Amino acid sequence: MSKTDTRPAAPPEPERRGSSWPARLLGHRGAHVHPGLYLFPVPALVLYVVFFAIPTVQAVQYAVTDWDGISADYNTVGADNFSRLVTNDDLFSSALVNNLKFMLVVVVLQTLLALLLALYLVKTTRASSLLRALYFFPTILSSVSVAFVWKFIYDPNFGLINQTLSVIGLDAWHGAFLGDPAKAIYFVALTQVWFHAGQMMVVYVAGLQQVPKELYESALVDGAGRWQQFRYVTWPMIAPATAIVLAYTTIQSFKAFDLILGLGGNPPKRSLDILSTRIYTTFTNSEFGYAAAQSILFVIIIALVTWLQRRTVRLTQAGM
Repeated sequence: MSKTDTRPAAPPEPERRGSSWPARLLGHRGAHVHPGLYLFPVPALVLYVVFFAIPTVQAVQYAVTDWDGISADYNTVGADNFSRLVTNDDLFSSALVNNLKFMLVVVVLQTLLALLLALYLVKTTRASSLLRALYFFPTILSSVSVAFVWKFIYDPNFGLINQTLSVIGLDAWHGAFLGDPAKAIYFVALTQVWFHAGQMMVVYVAGLQQVPKELYESALVDGAGRWQQFRYVTWPMIAPATAIVLAYTTIQSFKAFDLILGLGGNPPKRSLDILSTRIYTTFTNSEFGYAAAQSILFVIIIALVTWLQRRTVRLTQAGM
């Protein structure tokens, strides 16, 4: 009759340093990095240099020329392209004004709407999860699809808005929407807000869920109301989320190229022309040198606006 072995199992032997492939790559000392690991970023670095760094340098090079994008030769014109941009290009000035109007409406309305939705849907329940998915849904659509949907909504003859106004007896409120040069850019901005507010809501929900509950409990003990809790607890604590939302929304506003073309046609009317569509139109007119100068100024404007926004947010939250 055999006896059962009741002795406790011996603990597994610790893995010897250098016996597995990660240990071999790291070497015998933890602080030493195997030279082969430095090869991993090389593919990404090559792609970055080929598709971003080199074209950026070439854009600066072409910005001081009159190259048409086809000919083998070109002349160096110095700062003439930039001088023309600033002093003698009404189309670029009009596109800049349109873009600033578009950005202002989108940044203000989209940020406020995203924050409001996040505040009401921050608690994880079945209903809030369903509503978050519903509000996020437009984000997964393509810009062209959104443009075609809203083009039918804004249609002055058969569009949803004018038809609804007729049903409730408000025919006097009928509008041409995209056909009104003074208001067309604002209606495109509303489409952009509907398109991306759900996406920014997700950023705010993540930020709100990181706020410690102890801060709200302390505020309640001190007799703070709901507005005071938001002003002194929520708003300062979601500063990183707000900075992300503002920066992302601003860049989106300057890159709404496909939405503008979908709603305004190609090339868009002057009332719907923004900087990205203006640069594209200049490229298609075989003015590559001038378009490169526009692109450089375009990047500078985005950087300047983003920096001003970050400064404003910091000053606002420091003063609250």
